[in-house]
Parts: sequence; structure tokens; C-alpha cells
Amino acid sequence: MEFRHLGRSGMLVSAISYGNWLTHGSQVEEEQASACVKAALDLGITTFDTADVYAGTRAESVLGRALAGVPRQELEIATKVYWATGPGPNNRGLSRKHIQESINGSLKRLQTDYVDLYQAHRYDYATPLEETMSAFADIVHAGKAHYIGVSEWKAEEIRAAAALAKELRIPLVSNQPQYNMLWRVIEPEIVPASEELGISQIVFSPLAQGVLTGKYLPGQAPPEGSRATDDKGGKNMIARWMSDPVLTAVQGLKPIAEQHGLTLAQLAIAWVLSNPNVASAIVGATRPEQLTDTVKAADVKLDADALKAIDEVLGSVVERDPSKTASPPKRP
Repeated sequence: MEFRHLGRSGMLVSAISYGNWLTHGSQVEEEQASACVKAALDLGITTFDTADVYAGTRAESVLGRALAGVPRQELEIATKVYWATGPGPNNRGLSRKHIQESINGSLKRLQTDYVDLYQAHRYDYATPLEETMSAFADIVHAGKAHYIGVSEWKAEEIRAAAALAKELRIPLVSNQPQYNMLWRVIEPEIVPASEELGISQIVFSPLAQGVLTGKYLPGQAPPEGSRATDDKGGKNMIARWMSDPVLTAVQGLKPIAEQHGLTLAQLAIAWVLSNPNVASAIVGATRPEQLTDTVKAADVKLDADALKAIDEVLGSVVERDPSKTASPPKRP
């Protein structure tokens, strides 16, 4: 497993992270989830990503139990705060109240005294940024989190947060955006700003919700039991890529993958990791054996010819508009 520095910090993260967004506490039974976590550890993955909102807080609890007994210093655990975790008006957002209550709840569910990375899951237009960053500073100074990150923030929002983080003397080291061969909206603005500020990307959905594995074929119904048939949320997440032009383009990547002795999934992960601003790519699994195939991509280095060929095959189906990075509108 390759390890990369997270931003300009001294902390290293595994190039492949294990995430439990759509799996633990919802799609996968706990015994199977624990088996996936064990497989991740056996394959050299040390970085684990979750959030308080995943599966209504259950995902954090499942991950905490799965990691119990693993020496804490051997792990990098990341979680997030923003989305609603309860019915009350203060159970959401990035207010000081919600951040302080959320970190305490996350630590309890994860069975740990601290997280390595605490992230603002979206930008909160209803709370002054100064209030949010001050609350994060208190959490860092209290030892409840080592580093701070954001997720799906625009370039100008990241710049403003970085300025406050410097003033408050806390390490803002990461952004967690969606990024893959088909979705490149961070490249025009967010990546250049992040490189300047010493911030890395920890990217989610490197396989475009499974579309880049090639298992969805143009003109055919999705395989039974796949994410595209999951009414619990997966179907909605993958919908944007289920058009025939996109699926046809993805099938066109097969000769490139075969030329390099890779599966389509490995090619997609290797492509994401070829971006020097990417510290880690988050992958999930519903079966342990899925990880064995995926992790091999961490050692693959794609040359300029391969990257050019990928661009030529995908052509106009790639989304590059930086305005697609957006937090929810201001809440009441």
C-alpha cells in the first residue's frame, strides 16, 4: 500500500481509504461489514472514512465495533458533520452548538477519544464561517481531532476557511470532493487553490457509483442487486451516469484497461490517484473480495499516453463545470 501526506501535514494516509457511506448500517449486515473492514486492514488500508449522518448514525457505530481491538495509533479515522442527525432545528449545520454535540456523539459511536480528521460535510450558508472555524479550533485544541477538512466546498469557500484556520492556528489539510474520470469539476478551480494552500483531496466515488466498473451496459437493464436497482438511495446517486452515451463511452475504456493488464475498476482508481493533489481515493465494499481487486490499483502508474487515450475515449461525456460543486441553499 502506498502512503501519501495529507496536505502539507506530517500525517500519512493510505492511498486507498475504506468508506462506509452506502453500506454499513444499511445495505450490509454487520457481520459482513466487519469482514470488509478486516479485509481492508489485511490489505494495508489504514484510513477509514465515515460520517455522523451515514445510515442515521449507525455507520459510525458499526465502524467503531469493527475497528475495536486494532491499535488506535495504527489508524487514521475521519468523520464529518453538517447533515441532520435528529429532528430538532439545531441538529444540523455548522453552528458551534451542533459541531460540539456532533463530535461528542461521533467519538462515542466510534469508540475512540479522537478522530484524525474532522470534516465539514458541506458549507453552511446559515452560520458565519468564523463561528464554524472557531468551533473546529476548540475541538482541535481539546484533542478531539488532529486535523480539519471540508467536503464539497467551492474554491473561494476553501480559501476563506484556510485564512481563518491560519489565524486560529489549526491544520486545515483536506477537501473531500466527488472525483472520477466522468466527474472532474474540481480540476479548474479547486485543485489549483488547494495546491496553493497545502490542501489535499480525499476523493469519494472514484468508480462513479460503480459505472466505471463496466458492469452497466448500454441498452440493457442494470444487473439485479446492483446499486442502480437499490431503492434505499443508491439508484438516485447513480442516475446521472446511466445514460447510453455515458455507458457506451465507459465500454470504450476496456481496450485501455486490457492493454495495461487492469480491470476497468483498477483503471479508474489508478486514474484518480494519478492526480498529484489526490492523497487518497475512498472505496467501499459489500463483499471483502471486492477490495482485493481494487487495492491493486494503488501500485499502478499510468503514463501520459494512457491518460490521453482515456480523455479521447470519454470525450464530451466528462463533466468539468466547476459550478457543479455546490452546497445546499441556505436553510431556514
